[in-house]
Amino acid sequence: MTITGSVGDNSWSPDSWRDREIKHNVEYTDSKELNVQIAKLKSLPPLVPAEEIENLRKQLAKASQGEMFLLMGGDCAETFESCNSNEIMDKIKILLQMSLVMIWGMRIPVIRIARMAGQYAKPRSSSTEVVDGNTVLTFRGEILNGMDVNDRKPDPKRLVEAYFHSATTMNYIRSLLGNNFADLNFPHNWNLEWVKNEDVRQEYTNIIKSLADSFDFMKTIGNNPLAQTVNSIDFFTAHEGLVLEYEEALTRKISPISVNKTNSDSLIKNNLSFSSVADLAKKSNSRNVNEYYYNTSAHFLWIGDRTRQIDGAHVEYFRNIRNPIGVKVGPTMKPDELVRILDILDSNFEDGRVTLITRYGAKNVDKNLPAHIRAVQGTRHKVVWCCDPCHGNTVTSPSGLKTRNLDDITTEIKKNIITHNECNSKLNGVHLELTGDYVTECIGGSEHLEHHTLPTKYKSFCDPRLNYLQSLDIAFMISKYFQKGE
Repeated sequence: MTITGSVGDNSWSPDSWRDREIKHNVEYTDSKELNVQIAKLKSLPPLVPAEEIENLRKQLAKASQGEMFLLMGGDCAETFESCNSNEIMDKIKILLQMSLVMIWGMRIPVIRIARMAGQYAKPRSSSTEVVDGNTVLTFRGEILNGMDVNDRKPDPKRLVEAYFHSATTMNYIRSLLGNNFADLNFPHNWNLEWVKNEDVRQEYTNIIKSLADSFDFMKTIGNNPLAQTVNSIDFFTAHEGLVLEYEEALTRKISPISVNKTNSDSLIKNNLSFSSVADLAKKSNSRNVNEYYYNTSAHFLWIGDRTRQIDGAHVEYFRNIRNPIGVKVGPTMKPDELVRILDILDSNFEDGRVTLITRYGAKNVDKNLPAHIRAVQGTRHKVVWCCDPCHGNTVTSPSGLKTRNLDDITTEIKKNIITHNECNSKLNGVHLELTGDYVTECIGGSEHLEHHTLPTKYKSFCDPRLNYLQSLDIAFMISKYFQKGE
């Protein structure tokens, strides 16, 4: 397999999207200040190096072949206030714990991508909303405007503020992973009192006991490959590439330092740390004279279901960045439209270049996924199939709060697994809106949260998130489901 880039495309530049129609854009009233802030962003260092992006490309190529599994998770939208040590640590911890349970059950390496360090923007269906009887501009995420109704005017300075909050988050993630935070011999200490059903508790207990026994056995013989997957890991970041002024400013033309084949295979096998790729690359004798455009704001970016227009600005921007990219695929996506988007975004037919993040809703999987799978199978594109079981299952509770039912979420995942198997395909990942905190935003799960419990600790200003315990429920379910070969 050869991974190539879209070099030599003179029709594309980081700003060629400006000639296309753009959806969900925000109009700034002070163009002079906007130019000042964009210039500032262009002068700032990259948030992620090209070598880490190349490492993720290789891992997602493995995922598209069924040799790795993708776990993506994080907040619906980050806030500047959530950029604190406890919240960052909790999100990293839950993703690490979920991945270990999944590795144990699925018996393949897990790619960890967090919706963090840049997920500060959200699309909105309307530019205005009514608050207390007054029509005000819609809150679009703190990269653009404020939650307070008196702070809804788009402010270009927020672009730079978002950069520095992303940099702080990234720095703390690196600090945690560089100081043994990922050394989670946690199966010995897990408390399952939150699991209300005795049968389910026993199932979880058996899994945890097996994990703990595996750790103990490998330690005894002095060889612990399980520990390698958590002691020294890759951890990638992602966000929706919605604000193209921001993404353009952080797009840089770079010639990455090559990592020779032996070292890159070792990295993928052992899931080494953030700095490992760069360190090994410096020691490598191989050379790479090609230059590519990398979006250095994140390792992975995706196009939302609302901004994936064939001739639109977002597809134009995404088509030539070197980063692996995602496309949200909903019920309104026609099979032929999906093929056309792939032909634009993956013109070189690179394994794992595009991750299709399907978001149908539990009731719509059977009506949409088979046709989408068959459409892709009729092409040369080798995609990563990733299930987003959250966005299509949002409902309004009797209290008026938006919520999601864990039963619907697990049903959509199971239907994805079954449908892929029936279509001679394979589910390669899951994409979840979750938090490491104990919130009460989704109902169901092993702790049996109900509608009347939602106001207890409902914190989200956007979409409801799985809490820490519900996220573990999902990990256990996936682990058991794959282990049974269903």
